[in-house]
Amino acid sequence: MDEIVVIDLFGEEFRFQPDSQVENSEQIVQYLKNYIKDAEGSFQNKTLGKNKIAILLLAAMNLSKDFHELKVQQSELEKEMDKKISFLIKKIDKGIE
Repeated sequence: MDEIVVIDLFGEEFRFQPDSQVENSEQIVQYLKNYIKDAEGSFQNKTLGKNKIAILLLAAMNLSKDFHELKVQQSELEKEMDKKISFLIKKIDKGIE
């Protein structure tokens, strides 16, 4: 049976069927809820805190920022690994000669 993920946002329930490649979908839902909770808490004015679209937009922006930072870190790590692998290959090639 296919898994259905239920997300409760601002009292409304949303149901999704995750992509077959998604693992730990409940953990992903929890991450989303945490981003939304943090965004909601950042509004000083409590009447603005009720603006669901603004809260979701702020949560999406924060999530996107974190995702971008992780992509940059991953790219830097891959470059560093490539350098080290190239260095080791050169050392091995010199040792064979």
